Amino acid sequence: MWYNLAIVLYDFIVHLAAPFSRKPRKMMKGHWIVYELLRQQVEPGAKYIWFHAASLGEFEQGRPLIEQIRLKYPDYKILLTFFSPSGYEVRKNYRGADIVCYLPFDKPRNVKKFLNIVHPCMAFFIKYEFWKNYLDELHKRRIPAYSVSSIFRRDQVFFKWYGGTYRNVLKNFDHLFVQNETSKRYLSKIGITRVTVVGDTRFDRVLQICEEAKVLPLVEKFKGEAFTFVAGSSWGPDEDLFIDYFNTHPEMKLIIAPHVIDENHLVEIIGKLKRPYMRYTRADEVNVQKADCLIIDCFGLLSSIYRYGDVAYIGGGFGVGIHNTLEAAVYGIPVLFGPKYQKFMEAIQLLESKGAYAINDYAELAALLERFYADPAFLKEVGSQARNYVVENSGATTRIMDMINF
Repeated sequence: MWYNLAIVLYDFIVHLAAPFSRKPRKMMKGHWIVYELLRQQVEPGAKYIWFHAASLGEFEQGRPLIEQIRLKYPDYKILLTFFSPSGYEVRKNYRGADIVCYLPFDKPRNVKKFLNIVHPCMAFFIKYEFWKNYLDELHKRRIPAYSVSSIFRRDQVFFKWYGGTYRNVLKNFDHLFVQNETSKRYLSKIGITRVTVVGDTRFDRVLQICEEAKVLPLVEKFKGEAFTFVAGSSWGPDEDLFIDYFNTHPEMKLIIAPHVIDENHLVEIIGKLKRPYMRYTRADEVNVQKADCLIIDCFGLLSSIYRYGDVAYIGGGFGVGIHNTLEAAVYGIPVLFGPKYQKFMEAIQLLESKGAYAINDYAELAALLERFYADPAFLKEVGSQARNYVVENSGATTRIMDMINF
């Protein structure tokens, strides 16, 4: 009862916010057309495999599995749903799926309407997606449901004394493919035993991204032969540290791909720079070679830009928590980040493997960068450990595929 009430309340809040905020407005527009879109696009008699991802990050985790199924079992159709506009708006034209749409709110009436139109033959929920009514109805209809790349911690509601309803939700999964042994142990304690530790499909995805990385001639021209520091998904506190170092070290070049790309933030970054800079969208083959700092003021390039770095810095570690470390590590370069990394298993493991270093202040950043620049053997060793960590933890997609009955 409380769960359904919470869903109704959330729906009401989104409707209330829609006239005043772009994100809720896009979500509501997507929800208004979703059933008509499905009626128009679902092919009668076709076998649909349904993938659900909350947002873009979860989609990237599920993507290797979607594409393996597409490759090995082309007779199946793929339905991809998103909860968040930040996922849907970026991937609504994704060619790996036959249909891409929003997932209607998890109300019993919506659930039945959605499933009656789609009739999926199986469903995959990525990472933290545990929608009670959808999973209950899939279970009633005997449609296999799987949790992929999920991870469980002691502080989650499933393991609280009041979490009985949520524990029952997990029993609806035919199988949970979890990231680590700790997750399996916690699930075992609450009677969830259809569990296999396969690892994280993100490792497979970043290896795929690395193989398909874009060649960026302007970035290549900018780098030349210089020692290049790439800062990805940076925030103000991160930029204070590495820009301060960059300003007084002419031997290095700097590429900044900030997490927030708006004019106010870009002006803040430019105000901190004391050496020549160029914005990527205004660069050409001539002026880019005169710059010492390249500011990436557009989306979609960061995962390819890391290939041009000698050292990578991942932002967020002095505030919201660090962003994606694997996208940089896969290129075999050292990875640096701030002190707030404890909730990110891959960051902890990268530190343990000596492929990454956490820094707490300017002095620690400066010491590491000076050592990397002065000691090429150390630079190469740390980078190799970062790459090895990614390669050694890949293969989750294959392990999942081997266990699914298609």
